[in-house]
Amino acid sequence: MVKISDIAAEKAKEILTAEGKDSWGLRIYTTEGGCCGPSYGMDIDERPAEGDEVVEKNGLRVFMDQSTSQKLIGMEVDFITDGERQGFVITGGQPSSSCGSGCSSCG
Repeated sequence: MVKISDIAAEKAKEILTAEGKDSWGLRIYTTEGGCCGPSYGMDIDERPAEGDEVVEKNGLRVFMDQSTSQKLIGMEVDFITDGERQGFVITGGQPSSSCGSGCSSCG
């Protein structure tokens, strides 16, 4: 199961409150990423869909489908601030396989 850091939970709740959506949650989803593996995205969502797994941390609810949940086992959602950049990141888990030559989307 994915872990949510305290700071990520607090920042997400802050964003939801600013949007007037205190009772909503954060949705994590995956898209196929080619040779680099899956890409992860986040959005806000009013409620979990049927079959979603729900992780709660400090009053924040995080929704994800079964496939995404399986891919995120052992990983953590965190919020980082690095100078002028800030945002949510997903870290940890198993090392991903390296890309072969000619993979222009890897960086």
